[in-house]
Amino acid sequence: MSVTDVVRPVQPISFDQQFAGEVPRYVRSDCKNNYKPKLSIERGYDPIKAENAIEQFRNAVKDFDLKDSSDEYLVKWLIAQDFDVARAEKMLRQSLEWRRINGADGILDSYTPSEVFKQYFSMGHVGLDKFGCPVFVCALGKMDLKGLLSSMTKKEYYNFLTWMTETFVAVITQENNRTGYRTKKQTFIIDLDQFSMRHLVSKPVGSFMNAGAAIITIIQTYLVNYPDQFRRVFIINAPAMFPWLFGFIKPLLAQNDVPKIKIFGSNKKEWMSALLEEIESDQFPSYYGGSMTDPGGDPKCPSKLNLGGEVPRSFYLRKNPPVAKDNMETLSISAGVGGKKKLECNVDVIQSTIRWEFMTEGGDIEFRIYHVTISEKEEIIEVVPVSRIESHLVMEEGEIICDYTGKYVVEFENGFSFFRSKKVHYHIEVNPAIC
Repeated sequence: MSVTDVVRPVQPISFDQQFAGEVPRYVRSDCKNNYKPKLSIERGYDPIKAENAIEQFRNAVKDFDLKDSSDEYLVKWLIAQDFDVARAEKMLRQSLEWRRINGADGILDSYTPSEVFKQYFSMGHVGLDKFGCPVFVCALGKMDLKGLLSSMTKKEYYNFLTWMTETFVAVITQENNRTGYRTKKQTFIIDLDQFSMRHLVSKPVGSFMNAGAAIITIIQTYLVNYPDQFRRVFIINAPAMFPWLFGFIKPLLAQNDVPKIKIFGSNKKEWMSALLEEIESDQFPSYYGGSMTDPGGDPKCPSKLNLGGEVPRSFYLRKNPPVAKDNMETLSISAGVGGKKKLECNVDVIQSTIRWEFMTEGGDIEFRIYHVTISEKEEIIEVVPVSRIESHLVMEEGEIICDYTGKYVVEFENGFSFFRSKKVHYHIEVNPAIC
């Protein structure tokens, strides 16, 4: 995904600007300075009711460690749960746990997408809409989902998914700083040209999920962790089977999100007109009916996004399995019940680092790390939640910063496999914190 600056003067707006008369607190303008209420008109909610709910919500989550505690941020969670404070609190709490487990706060610094994502996963920031919201284009129908899934592990998929959704937020912030807008939203153009059932049912041999599940997971992760973040979704070139597919997606959407999705078939004149109503022509590629081209005149703007394409087999993981390193030790783990090995690490100083790398022979393995607290009774604190790691395809590497002293347990388990035993080649080290 390329994140690029688009030079265009944009009028600044303010959510907190007050007007004489009955104009509510939450207001915004489009690029023509046409002011309108953010909640009462865009969302259909009474802004006074919203303010009361925000205050209740703020009190309910005052113990949360929030990077953003603004009204504009808090109201997103309330909108997603129809202003039910208890449900919004639960949703936010679960999202914060998701952020912790997936390292979302530091993912833009700690993770770099592999070349297969850079070249063949179609998602690009191309410009701004008329409300100052970043516009992203995804040519989903032209993506080789089977090839992509053949070229990544489950961990890589979830890392990329977290990185992509955090990049959306980063681009919104970047554009706000550049233009003076204070939006927290984005607009999507999803191109389904060439989309077919193969995009849903394709599953490479040995892959962790099929293509349909991968698509649904992306949508679900975005909706539950970044609520009320899209202002508009344009789905263009939708095939005849799309209403059936949308039936699976619609239950994931908040009630207020459904009207924000506009679906068009292959009538280019129709969807191009709809795009131009909300996006200036110089803010999206000529290929999609705008006037934007790359410096060389390419109407597809490859410097801002790729349009997918078939993934070469040279990227497939099974062509390049990992090789054990000389410093690694080996465990043999039987199949079925009892197929488990535990390794203990003692940490004497808080903020020490536990690092690991391992690979397997015979297939994937379940992996987790937990801390054992010994007081009146033994208490286990999950540090790295259990997950199945495809370490037979790619060397697994990672590290954690220890928040506690004492005993940490690294666990490998093969209980899910009834017939196939595994070999684990591993190296684990504890590096004390430097005071």
